Amino acid sequence: MDGCFDMMHYGHANALRQARGLGDELVVGVVSDEEIKANKGPPVMSMDERVVMVSSVKWVDEVITDAPYAINEEFMNKLFTEHNVDYIIHGDDPCLLPDGSDAYAHAKKAGRYKQIKRTEGVSSTDIVGRMLLCLRDTSVGGSQTHASLQRQFSHGHEKGSSSVGAGTRISQFLPTSRRIVQFSNGKGPQPDARIVYMDGAFDLFHAGHVETLKCARELGDFLLVGIHTDQTVSAHRGAHHPIMHLHERSLSVLACRYVDEVIIGAPWEVTKDMITTFNISLVVHGTCAEVNDLKNGEHDPYAAAKEMDMFKVIKSPRDMTTSTIIQRILANHEAYKKRNEKKVESENNYYQSKIYVNGD
Repeated sequence: MDGCFDMMHYGHANALRQARGLGDELVVGVVSDEEIKANKGPPVMSMDERVVMVSSVKWVDEVITDAPYAINEEFMNKLFTEHNVDYIIHGDDPCLLPDGSDAYAHAKKAGRYKQIKRTEGVSSTDIVGRMLLCLRDTSVGGSQTHASLQRQFSHGHEKGSSSVGAGTRISQFLPTSRRIVQFSNGKGPQPDARIVYMDGAFDLFHAGHVETLKCARELGDFLLVGIHTDQTVSAHRGAHHPIMHLHERSLSVLACRYVDEVIIGAPWEVTKDMITTFNISLVVHGTCAEVNDLKNGEHDPYAAAKEMDMFKVIKSPRDMTTSTIIQRILANHEAYKKRNEKKVESENNYYQSKIYVNGD
């Protein structure tokens, strides 16, 4: 399976999960920055960041960098001979080249193409719209630029609302217990396991999160990740945060190979009782994180762990936060506006002509 995997979300992860279920090993091609620019417009994430994200997904066995946007005959034969690929996979939404032709025509002609079901309720365009909405009442960026961006990105699925960006804050994702089970490892820690705990919002799950989680996992045998509720994140970061909802953020974290289990809706304060309940050996926090304002009456959420001498600050390998991604969108707004005009149209066409496809 190949893709741009730009601003990777749980929909991408679910596509990789489905693809892996069709075989014994999953080889993933990550399209080059140059190919994305030529076919779609500039990517938000660099090749390095996109490869980190794809490699971290627990259903991925091998990654091919700088893959072409269209699978030509030469590259297809290379997949078959050098990488032992049997089938090429894509979702049920069309992938067209700038000239209107099918990017997977060669694979289909060779009889080596299989289709999976697109994950409903999320897309990169929708996420960008939510990002801009969360900044609507802030002073970041020029007001003219900001309003223009919102009109382009904040299309949503709701009709008839007069407010700019209406619908973008409403997640279209419908969480089910089965989907959570599909993403879960389904295994608890061994009785003598050293359990490491790390909490946070993990909003717009990105390469910075992944590499810090990897460091955390290396400190023990089992990594338990606490994901704060939407209300907790809003209280500490502002009314329009988080951008991704609790269940969306939970699935993104669960898809990461370094994470063993998550607490969906973890408390802000790591109490002594919580440490005992989950048999936590070490509580960690990264050096690179969003600023969280303490509310009136709140104290250090890690006070209990510090008193028990089981708190550690780990150096974040990458200087990257959710705000970093938002700033990139704002800094290159014209290019992203143009990129999304076609994307919004193709997504609307997909939803209008969508039919039920059997699959996970």
